[in-house]
Amino acid sequence: MKNDLMKNFLKSFDTLTDSEINDFINSATSKHLKKHDYYIKEGEICSSITFVLSGILRSYHTSEKGDDFTYCITFPNNFMTAYSSFLTNQPTKENIQAITETELLIISKEKIQLLSHQNNNWTHFQKIIAEQQYVELEKRIFLLQSSDAKKRYANLMENQPKYIKNIPLQYLASYLGISQRHLSRIRKDFSF
Repeated sequence: MKNDLMKNFLKSFDTLTDSEINDFINSATSKHLKKHDYYIKEGEICSSITFVLSGILRSYHTSEKGDDFTYCITFPNNFMTAYSSFLTNQPTKENIQAITETELLIISKEKIQLLSHQNNNWTHFQKIIAEQQYVELEKRIFLLQSSDAKKRYANLMENQPKYIKNIPLQYLASYLGISQRHLSRIRKDFSF
């Protein structure tokens, strides 16, 4: 049944056949992360992508002073990887950690490349995903640069209302680019 989430997600792109989708799902392995477990840590080479079936992941980097900065939060029904490391085979500078109990479907880079060599639909699909990731990154940058913290929080509440309660305050504040104290004041204006 959990594979149905990924199957429906892949079908939504109207690019892959049922057989191609089944090949992809059959190439994936399931993984359970407990709260605070890592999908990947800084210094490792990322050789897979993951589809989040349930739970929440955060991507963060650590400053030279040792402060964590959460720059991405990934919710269910989305792909996630340490993209730069995945593309370059170089060690990643980021950490991807489970904020909650998380169920993943993971597929190796090797299997993705094999599928792509067998069928051009996979190359087209990868292009679509890369374009979507770029658009999401651009939206996030524009939101951070052009909106105040209250609007950024409202945007998150509008798009992910059922998950936002599960994100610890310090991660959420870092993601929004504000202090925890400021976030606490903003949250008072929203009802849960």
